[in-house]
Amino acid sequence: MTRTLPACPDCASTFTYEMDALLVCPECGHEWTPQAEARVRDAVGNILSDGDTVTVIKDLKVRGTSSVVKVGTKVRGIRLVEGDHDIDCKVPGIGQMGLKSQFVKKVSG
Repeated sequence: MTRTLPACPDCASTFTYEMDALLVCPECGHEWTPQAEARVRDAVGNILSDGDTVTVIKDLKVRGTSSVVKVGTKVRGIRLVEGDHDIDCKVPGIGQMGLKSQFVKKVSG
C-alpha cells in the first residue's frame, strides 16, 4: 500500500518526495518537515504566525458578557496556540481572549 505525500506548501506541487526526515519539492526546491505542514490560515487562506496583526471579519459575541467584538476590530500581536480557538490575543476594549482563525483576516504590511 502506498502512502500519499502532501502537496508542497509553497507551490502546491503534487510531486513531493521523501529524503531522510524531510519532504522535498522537485519543482521549487522547498524542503520541510512533515510536522511543519500544520499551518494556521486566516479566513482567506493567508498563513498566520506569532506577532501578526489581524482584523475581525464578523461581529463576534463574547461568551458570558453582553460585549461584542465588532467587524474591522484590529488585533495586534497575536499568538498561535493549539486547540479549537487557535489564536490567543488581547482585543482592544475587551481584553484577553481566544479567537478562531476562520473569523480573522491578516493585515498586510
